Amino acid sequence: MQRFGTLSFGHYGPLGGGRQLTAADSMLQAIDLAQGMDELGVNGAYFRVHHFARQQASPMPLLAAIAARTERIEVGTGVIDMRYENPLYLAEEAAAVDLISGGRLALGVSRGSPETVVRGYEAFGYTGSGDPRGADIAREHFDLFLRAIEGEGLAERDDSSPFGGGGTGLQRIEPHSPGLRSRVWWGAGNRESAEWAGRTGVNLMSSTLLTSADGRPFDILQAEQIDGFRAAWREAGHAGEPRVSVSRSIFPITTAEERMYFGGRQDGDQIGVIDGIRSTFGKTYAGEPDELVEQLQNDAAIASADTLMLTIPSQLGVEFNLRMVESFAKHVAPALGWQPTRV
Repeated sequence: MQRFGTLSFGHYGPLGGGRQLTAADSMLQAIDLAQGMDELGVNGAYFRVHHFARQQASPMPLLAAIAARTERIEVGTGVIDMRYENPLYLAEEAAAVDLISGGRLALGVSRGSPETVVRGYEAFGYTGSGDPRGADIAREHFDLFLRAIEGEGLAERDDSSPFGGGGTGLQRIEPHSPGLRSRVWWGAGNRESAEWAGRTGVNLMSSTLLTSADGRPFDILQAEQIDGFRAAWREAGHAGEPRVSVSRSIFPITTAEERMYFGGRQDGDQIGVIDGIRSTFGKTYAGEPDELVEQLQNDAAIASADTLMLTIPSQLGVEFNLRMVESFAKHVAPALGWQPTRV
């Protein structure tokens, strides 16, 4: 593990006891937390994206705000649901954020996880899917998005237009950010989609679940998925080494408050059904830092990945989450191979 950051689900709404976390609270606190993590040398701040839910839904304004207020930290998504996206508009937005951040965008996209509504992407105008989960729409959108950020000409210049200097030929999407293509990730929940990402030549965000349940531990299944991804990358002849991230719920317990929230939360892998498929969900790690070090050193997928994303309880506020992240950075991460980001 070379890098670690946080993965926020961005929930807002009633907190109980008459307290309310608004959408504005959620976004403003995310900016403050990212600033604090940037000062600690934490590598990334990543956000889940869901529609028709009280969570982050349109992440680019948030990522741009964080990028403008920080110096080193990577800003990203884990993941954007391509079924809902206009690929050319997303290409424009992603390039803008990448330029504002100085190349610090880590754009995670995928077919998307189950939503709170039925075929919600159709309400966004994306109809005609022949797949009950809309995977064909997601792949078509992703293909066009990649072509756009690679700088391919996609629309014929109007030689009679008084704007743009005249001339003819296919024009690319603007702004264009060189290198953005290398900072795109595909979120994969099974080995087949991970291998497809390897052949396509994008980085891998391995999901918090895998649509496989053969009795083996989640970390072993995930490490096997990562191996398949890297093998596909090499076989396709792509240059360099791709990045790989995994997500975990990890809670260092160093205070009575943390023990109140997370004591006894340690559990094993879980088997459940998602999209009608038996799936394996990763365990929660909670305990004293020394316990966590020993357990995480034995996690095969963490050992194989270069980036670890910590899912955080964002509803508990900036102070609590920053203290938890700092505890992980001081007492756990160095034993896993991490060093803080520096200018």
